[in-house]
Amino acid sequence: MKLDQQELNQQERDTCRTIEVVNSVMKLSTTSTDKSDSNGEELYTPPLNFSMVDNGIYRSGFPDTANFSFLKTLGLRSIVYLCPEPYPDHNVEFLKANRIQLFQFGIEGTKEPFVNIPEETIREALKVVLDVRNHPLLIHCKRGKHRTGCLVGCLRKIQRWCLTSIFDEYQRFAAAKARISDQRFMELFDTSAYKDIPSSPCSCSRR
Repeated sequence: MKLDQQELNQQERDTCRTIEVVNSVMKLSTTSTDKSDSNGEELYTPPLNFSMVDNGIYRSGFPDTANFSFLKTLGLRSIVYLCPEPYPDHNVEFLKANRIQLFQFGIEGTKEPFVNIPEETIREALKVVLDVRNHPLLIHCKRGKHRTGCLVGCLRKIQRWCLTSIFDEYQRFAAAKARISDQRFMELFDTSAYKDIPSSPCSCSRR
């Protein structure tokens, strides 16, 4: 369904801030799974739900072998993995070959609403995400929706984003599978321990 200009303008006003991705990165994003195009140039496939969160911080669903060439262009130092399952062997080999450190925070995935989200695990993951020595960094779970969305939402709250914009971002990735329990968790997340973190105010705070 196409959006009219008024709806597009409204979305722009509701968006926290526009993160401009340089042209070289945009050229890497493609849905093709081929290794080269008709001109013989190598093509790159980003993981499902890939996006830039902030400078040096990215998010996505679970990367597969088809995504490895793209991930190499990011120069990653770290990956924050939010699932309890062991990391696949081919992914581990990719990390070793590219000297990428894996931080695993096992959060159980569930389809049930109103589940308990482990706050301490989220806080431990945030320590890694906020440490610039770990950047560039990729956050991912299975689909890049709920667990990743909760962690990024808590990061946004630390950055002083308004709840409306936090929820907008979460819903863009979760879509029809957005969970009230996730949004409730982000709403109640206590950021008082992060007062020294620089703010990144969203557009709502400037109205």
